[in-house]
Amino acid sequence: MVPVMAALVVAGGRTLKGSQVTVAVDQIDPGADTIPQAGAEAGSEEPATSAIPAPAAAPPPKPAVHSRAIDPDVVAPPELPTGELERVEPREPLSKLALAMPPKPKMPDDWNGTKLFQPVATAAGLIEAKGYSVAISGIDAVPQDESCTTDGKSWPCGIRARTAFRAFLRGRAVVCTVPPEGGRDRIAAQCRIGKQDVGQWLVDNGWARAAKGGPYVEAGEKAQSAKKGIFGPAPNLGGISAVPPAPAPAPQAPGSILEEVDGALKPADQPAPAE
Repeated sequence: MVPVMAALVVAGGRTLKGSQVTVAVDQIDPGADTIPQAGAEAGSEEPATSAIPAPAAAPPPKPAVHSRAIDPDVVAPPELPTGELERVEPREPLSKLALAMPPKPKMPDDWNGTKLFQPVATAAGLIEAKGYSVAISGIDAVPQDESCTTDGKSWPCGIRARTAFRAFLRGRAVVCTVPPEGGRDRIAAQCRIGKQDVGQWLVDNGWARAAKGGPYVEAGEKAQSAKKGIFGPAPNLGGISAVPPAPAPAPQAPGSILEEVDGALKPADQPAPAE
């Protein structure tokens, strides 16, 4: 019985099952570096990593999206009506602040005008003083380069009007209704010297024209009818000497301590004091 079992073990060392090869335990070499894999065909040599599947290829990158999808029906402008357009009145302002004007400069409680010292007349009706440039309101100033023609004769009425205005001012202080602080812009304002209205004086004497709709229209018509100032003839300057004559010497008072010698005044000889 024992010999029969030994023969069966030796004969069953290698058993073929279909096309697969089965390695018996007694055929394994303990000193071998590699272990034959099950299912490998006889006589073929395959690497140990042949059973590891290859990594799958990375998918191609998606293109960058530079815009977003929009709805043309929403983004497109609305269709205009085919009929004629009708103009409607503008809506009322939402607040009264939209109609507000720039704030006016605050004036003192006892303010009755600003006094301008040493005014300079740049033209008939224009004054510069204390950093202000003031145009007399209610009149049309006469530029200094204006020429007037009377009876076919032209004469510089602008310079003549400015000279007359300067003679009227004579460097006196002018009180004008301007803010307490001056600025770069020219200001139209009423001015007076004492109780005399400067604009009224210019129009009355014909050295300025009355503005249309102003307070001096009637005075301007009277000056034009009377041919005053720029409405009159050219001034006659023929009788004015270019060089004024020398003043006559002052008469010598009796008992004066000065006497005239060769046209000059010299100390006179004084009598000796009485003993």
